[in-house]
Amino acid sequence: MLKLFRYGFAELSSISQLSRCLSIGACSRAFTSQARRDPSETDEATAAINEGERLNLESDSTRTNSNADPHQNPYKNEMEETFAPFRFVYPEFLPDPTIKWRNRVREKLERMDMLKRRSNIDIPEFYVGSILSVTLSDRNAPGKTNTFVGICIQREGTAMRSMFTLRNVVDGHGVEITFDLYNPTILNITCLRLEKRLDENLRYLRDAPPEYSTFPFDMVPELRNPDAPVPINTLKVKLNPKPWHAKWQLWDLKGVEDFSHELESREWRKLNTWKFSEGYETAKYDLMKTYRSTIPAEEQTEIYSEVHQQLAKLTASLRKQKRKRTFVKPQKTV
Repeated sequence: MLKLFRYGFAELSSISQLSRCLSIGACSRAFTSQARRDPSETDEATAAINEGERLNLESDSTRTNSNADPHQNPYKNEMEETFAPFRFVYPEFLPDPTIKWRNRVREKLERMDMLKRRSNIDIPEFYVGSILSVTLSDRNAPGKTNTFVGICIQREGTAMRSMFTLRNVVDGHGVEITFDLYNPTILNITCLRLEKRLDENLRYLRDAPPEYSTFPFDMVPELRNPDAPVPINTLKVKLNPKPWHAKWQLWDLKGVEDFSHELESREWRKLNTWKFSEGYETAKYDLMKTYRSTIPAEEQTEIYSEVHQQLAKLTASLRKQKRKRTFVKPQKTV
């Protein structure tokens, strides 16, 4: 026994192994002395052996469960999976990832203002590449309202500073209008076609043929299943010959056709030099850059768990109001 305590603790890795050794020693002593005991003592020894085996099995199962997921929180994982789509549908509720611009009190007050604004207007789900129709009040217009239809080419900003840009070709001229998402003069926002594009910015449509940006102002909204996934338009845009509004060769564009034939050897050398100097190939492995440009999942879950109930109530009430039939009071005619 002294040897067991002298050498056993250095070799055993857990309390369950120690209990197993002690139980095995007790079992061996019980079997060796079983022949010299009476039948009652033999039954007691057998019961002790069975009890020791049961304790060993329980300790092994406990150790296995503790080693399988020692830090796993089922509730936390469930919450993250529940609110994962929210960062695509409501990206403006996430704060700016720049640390020096963060203010927790201001962010909370802005979220309250955004919810109040959403109680007066239905802001649909849309992405870059979706076709929208925006109606806003304009005191200089004949009917005091103005409507613009176009494709969303850019979406930027956070909280009350969220903006989106629509582009359309009117009378052969490209027209782009940037709207504040929570502008109180906006009366209605309708998503005519819900879809995504391969790129998160479609400003290269400025250097594309007009047919890629032309949409009729009397376009009818497309019907879709609300439970269906958002379709992704894999259209490849063909750019016009140079000159361009920007150096699109420096952008990692996926939704345009190959334009390498438009580049000269001098531009190719500059492109390779820029990629090497900016660490283009190793940027995706920069963990600190990714951390500083995104919001952690834990903080996203905390923000969306704060507003998801009110968002669900507002969406349900606004949809219910849309389904109601509107009655017009008849007027007497002379």
